[in-house]
Amino acid sequence: MDSDNSGHSPGFWSRLGHFFGHDPEESLEQAIIDARADGEVAPDQEAMLLAILRFNKLQVQDTMTPRADIDCVADDATLSEVAAAVMSSGHSRLPVYRDNRDNIVGVVHAKDLLACLNDTASLNNPVSSIMRDAFFVPETKSLPSLLQEFRLRKQHIAVALDEYGGTSGLVSMEDVLEEIFGDIEDEHDKPAKDTITDLGNNVFEMSARVYLEDLAEVGPTITSEDVDTIGGYLSMEFGHVPAVGETMTLDGWTFTVLDADKKHVKRLRMTRAEEKEEEEPAA
Repeated sequence: MDSDNSGHSPGFWSRLGHFFGHDPEESLEQAIIDARADGEVAPDQEAMLLAILRFNKLQVQDTMTPRADIDCVADDATLSEVAAAVMSSGHSRLPVYRDNRDNIVGVVHAKDLLACLNDTASLNNPVSSIMRDAFFVPETKSLPSLLQEFRLRKQHIAVALDEYGGTSGLVSMEDVLEEIFGDIEDEHDKPAKDTITDLGNNVFEMSARVYLEDLAEVGPTITSEDVDTIGGYLSMEFGHVPAVGETMTLDGWTFTVLDADKKHVKRLRMTRAEEKEEEEPAA
């Protein structure tokens, strides 16, 4: 029998064939979901395929960091102050504003600051002396289009503008890629290890990035060949990224989502599920 080098079973490709043949009974998205349920597509493959499908429908405003949460510096801040802001935020690029955040006038790159370290006198210069032009996009711009512009312009961040020309948010290349590949951690992200807090009475709070093997030290023993973290495991079991307040009981422990966004779970509470008392035998 001929083998399929794609890693997907013939049943999966049959479903896709029906879709492209305009079968009204099934959408491509449903074909992928059904293939996952039938074991023809691995959970991580399903997540990426669905993310790619939905990617085309997303706009900048769906993934940007809102204006109020942007790390930025004033255009009259000294290079010394900006260097401190870069180290504090962990970002290699920071927007520069004049008067208020609605008026972004440029972007400062950490690597441009490095060139000033040998000249201590220059550290008193304003950041406006080395900032670069900002890249502005409407908040309604599609993510596929933005990704293409990032590549052509060799840019990594863009300032999103609302319909009145005010700053709406900030979107980065990483934000766009995470819509397809999921959370991309770097050296500035808080590590998952040692982020389980014991609140007593069999109640724990934790980062959703806690590894399953670390979780087993205080709670349930959960194993998976597809994911490494408890947040990833819950998302896989739910079939979607669970929202705040959603719960699931695993191996006698109940997990409640405390913090999450549309891309991933952030924090969880784990409590020991109540055990039914054994009934006393009738006299």
